[in-house]
Amino acid sequence: MHDVLIRGGRVVDGTGAPAQTADVAIAGERIVAVGQGLGPAKRVIDADGALVTPGFVDIHAHYDAQVTWDPWLSPSGHHGVTTVVMGNCGVGFAPARPDRREWLIGLMEGVEDIPGAALTEGIQWGWETFPEYLDAIDASPHAIDFGTQVPHGAVRGYVMGQRGADNEVATEDDVQAMAAIVEEGLRAGALGFSTSRTILHRSIDGVPVPGTFADRRELFGIGRALKRAGHGVFQMAVEHHDALREVPWMRDLAAEIGRPLSFNLQQVDHAPDLWRDVLGALDQAAADGLPLYAQVPGRPIGILMCWLGTAHPFLGYPTWQRLAGLPPAERLRRLADPAVRAQMLSETPGPLGEFGDFVTRSFHKMFPLGVCHYEPRPDESVAAVAARTGQRPEAVVYDLLNAQGGEAMVYFPLFNYTHQDFEVVRALHAHPRTRMGLADGGAHCGAICDGGMPTYMLTHWTRDRTRGPRLPLEYVVHRQTQQTADLYGLRDRGVLAPGYRADVNIIDYEGLRLAPPRMVYDLPAQGRRLLQDATGYLHTLCRGQVIATDGAPAGPLPGRLVRGPQAGPA
Repeated sequence: MHDVLIRGGRVVDGTGAPAQTADVAIAGERIVAVGQGLGPAKRVIDADGALVTPGFVDIHAHYDAQVTWDPWLSPSGHHGVTTVVMGNCGVGFAPARPDRREWLIGLMEGVEDIPGAALTEGIQWGWETFPEYLDAIDASPHAIDFGTQVPHGAVRGYVMGQRGADNEVATEDDVQAMAAIVEEGLRAGALGFSTSRTILHRSIDGVPVPGTFADRRELFGIGRALKRAGHGVFQMAVEHHDALREVPWMRDLAAEIGRPLSFNLQQVDHAPDLWRDVLGALDQAAADGLPLYAQVPGRPIGILMCWLGTAHPFLGYPTWQRLAGLPPAERLRRLADPAVRAQMLSETPGPLGEFGDFVTRSFHKMFPLGVCHYEPRPDESVAAVAARTGQRPEAVVYDLLNAQGGEAMVYFPLFNYTHQDFEVVRALHAHPRTRMGLADGGAHCGAICDGGMPTYMLTHWTRDRTRGPRLPLEYVVHRQTQQTADLYGLRDRGVLAPGYRADVNIIDYEGLRLAPPRMVYDLPAQGRRLLQDATGYLHTLCRGQVIATDGAPAGPLPGRLVRGPQAGPA
């Protein structure tokens, strides 16, 4: 007698193999059979006409604080994700001396746009060392599994104090102490080590994150901790426009330690063909037997501009700066006033720095979001509409933001949209040395809402895309199940086959939909965040238990901390 039988679904098993109509039998936390006529079960779930996939494994999240208060790790847990890997980009909350806690909060707030007040109120500090952090987050129940990495910023601050925060050069003793902490964290269950080398990542005070300028001696000293521990991924955010500069030392490190190195890869406007050169470097690394991988997203990393968010074209305007501190409802009421509109449009914005000016003045990159319309045509841009209607682009975008009672959103594809279509994204996903990532669940609360990327991969890429070729359903499922799990050594999940973990999605494929993003205030201290819901997930199972039905929590909280690599079935 099986515990659960999922009957008659269209099974896409995560390996990339063709879909098949089959039953899936579960006993305890494991799948015991996939096929026909599998016998009786205590609970039978009718999946006739539904898509059945492994639970999604999202390897790029930032729930390092949220894990202490949110058992669902939303939004990821609402989009078919049953395992997340957090602690990316060199930021996190362990190790943490008591007098450095507020500094770590400011670091996370600046890099990942998570409200500092929410972090201050929400984090239930109960640790100092990294192993103590793992024990603390492992102690409370969760719906889904989660693993984490040792963050460079926290380690540098713990060992070097203010010298580390200020990006001073590490001494030999500093390097040895940092490496010891990383090795200790890995042996306690961390899945890797993370760092950041992009100048875009800054603390709330505008200081580049610790480790941004770390020299080869420091990087290799820490990297050798992974070799000694025998597992772990060396994850990093590289400088987007200069990724090739990092390849030589990454090759050397991968050759020495034998562990995977994973870095973000995006198309940037001022070097639009750089991504091709990086893929060429990955081809050469593969030929040389070096484990280098690039993380790529399922669509452009897109800023959602709105009056209630972090970014929009009027940040530098005097009128906006007078309104910004008002309560949200009052702010929207004032912005709807024609007199305020006229005043704003009469002003000249102040400087916001090179990046800020680029984001707020590039009207050819601003599009009405519509109903989750992430691949718009060039003639839909604010600049094109302004030229076509004889208006100033500022007037066009003001009116777009004021729609829907002031809660409408304007989409600004920051990366991967130089040519204003998704062909670069498709090429990135087709490469054998890239991995699905960069959904950033839990982060960028006021500007980016990509935590629903697993759902988008199914809806847009396998079903709805009209501006170019789609991707095969089996390939897309493989990309965010077996492939992502294997990168981190989680070989017990990501496949629907006997012996594997019973993490399963049962999906109304034709009815699967993403809802428009919305701003909510449900973080601690009423902190804001962008949230995007989905419909069509009929059931999600983690460790053999149904944790959600029709998108609503079903009660069980079987998820737990994943400590280190997991062996696959015999």
